[in-house]
Amino acid sequence: MESPASTRRHGGRRVAAALVAITAALPLAGAGTPAAIAAPPASVPLDPGDSAKFAKLNRQIEQLDKEYGGDLAKLKDAEYAAKKALSKSNALERDLQEARDLVAQLAATQYMMNGEDPTVTFLSDANPSDVLSNATLVSHLAQNKAAKVAQIQKLVNDQLQARKQAQQKMADLKKELKDLKSRQAQIKALVKRYKPESPSVGMGGVTPRMLKVKNTLDVEFGPFPTIGCVRLTGDPQDHGTGHACDFMVTTGGVMASGSAQALGDQTAQYAISHASALGIKYVIWRQRIYDMRSPGWRAMENRGGVTANHYDHVHISVF
Repeated sequence: MESPASTRRHGGRRVAAALVAITAALPLAGAGTPAAIAAPPASVPLDPGDSAKFAKLNRQIEQLDKEYGGDLAKLKDAEYAAKKALSKSNALERDLQEARDLVAQLAATQYMMNGEDPTVTFLSDANPSDVLSNATLVSHLAQNKAAKVAQIQKLVNDQLQARKQAQQKMADLKKELKDLKSRQAQIKALVKRYKPESPSVGMGGVTPRMLKVKNTLDVEFGPFPTIGCVRLTGDPQDHGTGHACDFMVTTGGVMASGSAQALGDQTAQYAISHASALGIKYVIWRQRIYDMRSPGWRAMENRGGVTANHYDHVHISVF
């Protein structure tokens, strides 16, 4: 005769076995008729070291910021892309685990009731006067759970794709870091040419070098609708230290076209062509960045708006 403890142990093993069997047999709603599918693959551990890797890359960026003359906007754009992709991957993994938990609950409940439909048992035990409302509630819950079951295969595919994308974005970030490190001697020589300047007062907080760039471009191409330099809100980067100005070519968040776009093109090209003489570090225009420490235009991540993507102004940073 089995003791209560051994009965509980054997019962636990039977429940575990039933969970696997019942979950495997659960139907998945699709475009055609419902079809039985195999149990979803075992859940991959949430964020298997990806966040730690990302944090390590961030520390490397911070170190290079100090060595390479300040804000590495090109590198931080790759960092932004990796962070966004990693966040999406982790959110999908949580959704996937939640869906799997609901399937396990359904399987466990059905097994505990010796195969009876828990909805039928619930209704038979309820007060007859409450049956209508209870039936509606149970039907609603059952439909929601069934929908979760149907989402599992899609979530598996979406999550695998999101993880691959996150890993690719981190690989891109590593490549950008490796590229900058390979240029270490040239970049340090470039930075050395531009002696750090003292903070200024009475000029709105911009550095003398940035003020010279602002005045030069204003004479060459102005007047601009607005030139904005020092700001501390949002993600100010070089704006916060007076090392950057935005040369607006439209107002009100309107995408530049025609003569306004031509003005932006000319301003950006002039800044690049005269970067050495003016001490310009990088230029951002029309969702692209040109960094003198790693020359050439490179596309940037979509930040979700005309101004955020620099379609209405030319951003110029100096050393």
